[in-house]
Amino acid sequence: MTVVQRNSLGPQLTLTSKIWRQALDARFRPLGLTQAQWLCLLELKRAERALSQSDLALRLGIEAATLVRLLDRMEQRGWIQRMLDNKDRRTKRIALTEQAHGIASRVQHVADRFREELLAGIPQEELQICSRILNLIYDRALGQLNP
Repeated sequence: MTVVQRNSLGPQLTLTSKIWRQALDARFRPLGLTQAQWLCLLELKRAERALSQSDLALRLGIEAATLVRLLDRMEQRGWIQRMLDNKDRRTKRIALTEQAHGIASRVQHVADRFREELLAGIPQEELQICSRILNLIYDRALGQLNP
C-alpha cells in the first residue's frame, strides 16, 4: 500500500480522477458516447432538474464556451432542451429530453456498476472517511475561488 505524503496528495487526486474517467470512458465507447457527452448526461440525470448553463459548466469542470458547443451537438441529437429561466431571462436552463432519459439512465447504471466494482471490498467506514475528507478539501479549494 502506498503511503500518502501531503505533497503528493494533489497529484494523486488528479491522477485518480483522470484514470477513473478514462476507464469509465472505455465502458461508454461502444455506446458511441464521448466523455463530454456521458458526463453531461450523467450530471443532468443526477440533478433531476434543469440546470443553468453556468451551473452545468461548473459541475463538469469546463469553460462556458466549451459547454455551448457540447450543448449544440447534444441538442441536435435531441438529448437536451434549452429553456429560458423564469427569474432571469438572460439565463438558459438545460434539461434532458424524454428521448435522452433512457440514454441517461443507461449511463447512470453503467457508472453505478463501475463504481461498485472499484469500491468492492473497501469497508464502508473507510469510504465515509474518504468522502468526508474529499468534501473538506473540495470546500476549502472552492473557498479559495470564492472568498
